[in-house]
Parts: sequence; structure tokens; C-alpha cells
Amino acid sequence: MNEHRDHVQNPKRMRPNAARQQSTDFYQPWTRTSLLATATGVITILLSGTASSQTLTPISYTLNFLAPHTHYVDIKATIPTDEDSNVELMMATWTPGSYLIREFSRHVETLEARTRDGRLLAVKKSRKNRWIVDTERAESIVVSYRVYGREMSVRTNWIDSDFAMLNGAPTFLTLADDARARPHDVALRLPSNWDGGVTGLEQHPNGKPNTYRADSYDTLVDSPIVIGNPAVYEFSVNNTPHRLVNIGEAGIWRGAESANDVKRITDEIYRMWESMPYDQYLFLNMITEAGGGLEHRNSTLLMSSRWDTSSRTSYLQWLGLVSHELFHAWNGKKLRPIELESFDYENEVYTESLWMVEGLTSYYADLAVHRAGLSTEDEYLEALSSHIRTLQTTPGRAIQPVALASYDAWVKYYRRDENSRNSSVSYYSKGAVLGFLLDMQIRASTGGAKTLDDLMRLLYSRFSETRGFTSNDIRSAAQQLAGVDMSRWFTKALNTTEDLDYSTALKWLGLEFFSKIERKKNGWVGLVTQTTNARTLVTEVTRDTPGQKAGFNVDDEILAIGPFRVLHNQWNERIGRATPGSELEVLVSRRGKLRQIQVKVGTKPVHRWELQSIAEPTPSQQHHRKEWLTAK
Repeated sequence: MNEHRDHVQNPKRMRPNAARQQSTDFYQPWTRTSLLATATGVITILLSGTASSQTLTPISYTLNFLAPHTHYVDIKATIPTDEDSNVELMMATWTPGSYLIREFSRHVETLEARTRDGRLLAVKKSRKNRWIVDTERAESIVVSYRVYGREMSVRTNWIDSDFAMLNGAPTFLTLADDARARPHDVALRLPSNWDGGVTGLEQHPNGKPNTYRADSYDTLVDSPIVIGNPAVYEFSVNNTPHRLVNIGEAGIWRGAESANDVKRITDEIYRMWESMPYDQYLFLNMITEAGGGLEHRNSTLLMSSRWDTSSRTSYLQWLGLVSHELFHAWNGKKLRPIELESFDYENEVYTESLWMVEGLTSYYADLAVHRAGLSTEDEYLEALSSHIRTLQTTPGRAIQPVALASYDAWVKYYRRDENSRNSSVSYYSKGAVLGFLLDMQIRASTGGAKTLDDLMRLLYSRFSETRGFTSNDIRSAAQQLAGVDMSRWFTKALNTTEDLDYSTALKWLGLEFFSKIERKKNGWVGLVTQTTNARTLVTEVTRDTPGQKAGFNVDDEILAIGPFRVLHNQWNERIGRATPGSELEVLVSRRGKLRQIQVKVGTKPVHRWELQSIAEPTPSQQHHRKEWLTAK
């Protein structure tokens, strides 16, 4: 398809946002209904298969930053009641894309409700995140509350004197019963030293600065708001406007260069998908010495360090993060598991398909960076090797299938502890490796005629506008594309803990595994330690190692080997000098009690999980590798 390629424009200070009108074909995850917007923005919902309709008055919020240095935003919400005797309000307990109950209501303070003429109404807490208001049959009520925001993450809120970063789930109360398809209006009242807000929400029909409209609560939750004095870089791909919005450049971050590279990644990802899932897109880049990213329907919220553009390694990691979150606009937002069609914002929503949502997105993230010409072949192979190495050196891969890792994300992935590597596997890393192997399986089965790119486009054409996909849908489409029975491949890959078979992929591409470092036969017992206040503490005991067999515990303080004291930072050196096969007597303190542990010294396994070209790849292998790496 033809692409409209513009150069990135010069940065400019963002005045109050006048966001471009959004397409009405955005996926609305609460239901499959037809939405018709009137000139006044009131939405009529035509229920599928019925002749009934209803118009819903918007919930309107005013956000006031009276003293942002205290990390609070004061919110007034005007909420229609339909003259019911009481209404119940709800705050989400989690946010889509981050699968953990986070109890956002803990940051809500001083909630009260009044009639429009100021009469105080009775409010009663009904659940940890719900409030019942006695409306006294008023047509609408005004609910006032404060939200504390000082958690620097992509799923929470941050407010200080320099800027504010707001996510919908931890900010906005809504009606518990019928708010899903109701419009939600937002108005910002800002300090004089802030230019304005940037968000993927539509500008409100009233046209006033810093006023927005979400056509539903789902859209409100899915549209972070960044407020302050950002540097904004604009570019267009396929006649679709995109903006890189940087908060905190501080004269260090290379804004124009990074924006040009973000455009190249966007060009490449659009080329692969062959369609756009949004009318505009925002890269909200918070340069705050933090990390992470979270996908949204037409934006992403990113965390980075001001030094990321100063180091080749960290810059490639940032570009990979950009690529990952943008790829989610197709895979994860429009194309999504059937279980995530409708969000229950108060309870866990389980799916076994995060290996595809997150894992395949991780596979494509670095691949798109390379295909865009922003990394070398060696750099890309190292990024892919990192996923393979992470998987193959995680003992938990033999304990937890990746489908179960997805299902258990709510209780395991975001609650890591000292035993996580021993008992679980990452659906990010294993999913990325599965993406690579599935890609090569399809290529080898079709003689290079079809690829994983084709499978992703096929799934997108079938399920992005109709319903979410099931695990069987993926298997069926892959089998149709590859022309061979792939049921055993998928069952082994997703539902068992058997080690993966890399032979087909390596043979197809003319690659092999090698070890970067041939380790000497140093001593090793399999403990991870950390020095704190001159105390050497065990922080992890790896499964099936000499240390675990000897009986070391996490939090053991290592004091001596034999009759000799082990000072801080000496443990690894002393163990490394020990003769493999020898036995040592280690003195530890466990909860204040001294004990001796006998451990037989071993040698650290040499992991050969680095990808490189074989010495003499055949012309066909060279051709296959070029097709894979360039998508041409």
C-alpha cells in the first residue's frame, strides 16, 4: 500500500489540546452495539436485535490542581441520577493491560455528595471501592473527592508541581450500574505555569480548551492524560497524525532524533499490518528516571530515563519499548482474546492467551526496530537471544506451562518473590520465543510462501471487528495457513513444560547456538546474594543447585567459610576460588541463630543460548534470513 511519509516537524509547546475527532469504529469492549453521536455529543445506543433505544446524559468531571506540589487533584463529578432514590458509585480496582488488583480506591479522600443547589447528601461505603448516595430524588448530584497521586508507574497517577500524569482507572468514579456506554466529560483546571493537557480523548463538542469527551467509561479508562509543558513532535504515517509527547527532556533527551526514529518504527509496523486501527496516536513519553509502558486504544504511556538517548544499548531498549506498545494497538487492543472483550473492572478477568497478546508483541517489538533499519543484524540477534536465554535459564519453565502462566498472571506475574524463577515462567519471554519458532514453522511448512505476518493479518481480518479470538481460533488459522497439522506443536508449546525444539528454526535460517563466554571451572553453589549494610544476605536459592540441596534459605546471612570470616562482597570471589567437588562448611545466621551448612561445590552451567550464523550457510538459508529480517 502507498504510504504518506512526512518529515517530523519541529517541536512545539503544546497549548491546550484540540484533539482530532476519533473514528467511530474503535473497538468498544463493553458490548457489540452501534453508536450514533448527535451534534450535542449525546449518544444513542441501538441494542443489537431490538428496537429499543435510550439516551444517556454524560457524567461530567472537573479536575482542579489547586496545590499540585501536595500530589492531590480535586475532582467534582456531576452525576445524573434519573431521580432514583439512591445511586451506587464505583472505582476500578485494576486497569486493562496490567493484570493485578491494585485497589485504586485507597487513594480517594474526603468524598461527599450534594444536590446541585448545595444540599449535603448521605453517603455510605458499600464495598471497598463502592459508595451509595441517597439522592433524595434529585435529577443529578455533585460528588466531590480528592485523589492522591504519587506513584511513578504507567498504570497509576503522578502529580507534582512540574506535571501531572493521570490514568482513568485510579482517577474517575463512575456509576456502578449503567455507566459503561454513558458519555463521560472531562474538564481540566490548571495552574498558570502549565501549558495544557494531552490525551487521546476527543475534544468536547463545546470546543473549550482542555475539555474532552469519552463516549464510554471504557474509553475514559483507556485514555491517559498528561498535563504540563511537554515538547511535542508531530509526524504522519498513512495520512494519520502521530505525536511524540516528551515530558522532562531537560536539554538532554534528543527529541527530534527520537521522533524520527519513532516514525520509522510506525512506518514499519503499519507496513506489516496494512491498516490503521486509530485516527490519531500519541506516544506519551514520561522522561522521569523510571521504566515501563502500557498500551491504550490510540496512545501509549511510556517511562524512560533522560539518559536513554545517550547510550546505544538503552536507546535500543527504549525503541523496543515504543515498538512493543505501538504494536499493541493492533495486537491486544483491536485483536484480543475473547475473555477480554468485556472488562470487569472490579474482578479478575482470566485468559490463557497473554502469550500471544504480550509474547508475540515482544517478538515483533525488536524485529520491527530492526526491519525499520534502526538496529544491526547482530543487535537484533542479541535481543532475540536474550528472550531465549531468559527462558532456557529459568527453572520455572519445567514447572509452569505458558498458558497457565497467562491465567495465573493475577497471582504470580506481578507478585514476584525469591522463588518466582523456580516456580513460574514469563509469558513475555516464552511468548516471544514461541513467536519466533511459530514464524519459522510456518515458513518452513510453506517453503517460505507464508509467515507469521500473514497469520497475524489473517487473525486481524477475522476477529478485530467481530469478536475476540479463542485459543482454537489461533490454532485453526495457523493450520490453515501452514497447510499442515499443527495441533501437537501448539499443545506442546502452550500446555506442557517440555523444552522447545529449535531445530526447524535454526536449520531454516542457517543459525546455531553458541556460548559467548567459555567459563573456567570455577566453584559455584547456585546462591544469589546481596550486600546490605555490610551484611551478605541470600536473596535467591536456585532450584536443583548445590545450595538448595545443602539447605540454604533466603535471608540467611553468610558469616564465614570454615574458620575464616566472609566480609561483604567477598562471597562470590571465595566460592569462585573453591575447587569443584570439594565440600565447604559455611556459617550462617538465620533469624539470629548461628548454624553450619555443609555444601558440595559445583560448577556453574555453561548456557549456549546465543544465536549466530553457521560458518557456511547455504544460499537458501541466506535468502530465508534476509526475507525474515527485512520482510521483503
